[in-house]
Amino acid sequence: MKIAIIHDWLVTDAGAEKVLKSICELYPKADIFSLVDFLDDKDKKEVINFRDVKTSFIQKLPFSKKYFRYYLTFFPMAIESFDMNSYDLIISSSWAVAKGVKTHKNQTHICYCHTPIRYAWDLYDEYTSNLTGLKAMLVKWTLKRLREWDLATVDRVDYFVANSKFVQNRIKKTYKKDATVIYPPVDIEKFSLYEDKEDFYLTASRLVPYKKTKLIVEAFNEMPDKKLVVIGAGEEFESIKSIAKENITVLGYCDNDILVDYMQKAKGFVYGAIEDFGIVPIEAMACGTPVIALDAGGTKETVEDGINGVHFKEQTKDDIIGAINRFETKKFVAGNVRDTALKYKDFKEQFGEFIKDKCKDI
Repeated sequence: MKIAIIHDWLVTDAGAEKVLKSICELYPKADIFSLVDFLDDKDKKEVINFRDVKTSFIQKLPFSKKYFRYYLTFFPMAIESFDMNSYDLIISSSWAVAKGVKTHKNQTHICYCHTPIRYAWDLYDEYTSNLTGLKAMLVKWTLKRLREWDLATVDRVDYFVANSKFVQNRIKKTYKKDATVIYPPVDIEKFSLYEDKEDFYLTASRLVPYKKTKLIVEAFNEMPDKKLVVIGAGEEFESIKSIAKENITVLGYCDNDILVDYMQKAKGFVYGAIEDFGIVPIEAMACGTPVIALDAGGTKETVEDGINGVHFKEQTKDDIIGAINRFETKKFVAGNVRDTALKYKDFKEQFGEFIKDKCKDI
């Protein structure tokens, strides 16, 4: 088979890129396509092992390295500009427009869907509520067109694979299509068991509003007897650092080795986002570290209350504080917590078998 792998954009090594890395390892001779490729050398080695990437015209537009998202209105045109005619199998890794790549009837297109486009569907109100005037009109018009295009291109996908039951339901609701759930890969070996926990909590993520790290910091500000370490970089870094009290250490970006060390030693990992799946909490569990997380989205599936962590119901300071207090009344066994993470290590085997099953006739 001649295989093409389509990824929305390559700018950082995040959760979707861990999936892409595994797909690339499964198919080392496949061609890789992406709207843009601005990975630095370190991430390029980690994610795609320095393989060539075929990019769209957006790569060469002015200031695209920093502001490529501003060209959102051109994303459908850009993804459709890729010539897929010579490929037998197309695998899209999609949370935006990759699933809309043009195909023909003699090809098989399998979409690993991280989520239908968040800002056009589930988070539309959140993205548009604070906009006014001409900017509001332009953004709403762009997102309306994007939703129409997104629905019009659903039948270009032969088989959807979802990264969680949560996203499986989103696909059904948005696209009226069934999807098979195959959980994303987690590097269980890198995040190894460590049983000697220390007296601090950890949170780690990109420091952007929807991750709710600032809310976690505000909650710990009201629990001065409890220590919190914050790892991550992003637009909220300075504001988080400015409000953090003495019991909170804000480290910013850390290399993987440092992150693993903190994950292994933390008594608990706190996570406030509504995630499609949420790989980072699983990495904490693999270290034997129980998780305090929202009872919604991916963490509703992966965090088992009283087994490998506890849930809180709402994204509020009071709910986080209540969950931390309840967490401290429970006794977790690090080895048992790690055991709950082991089922997420077999992505390549499961996804490879799915591809073989759907491509028997190719």
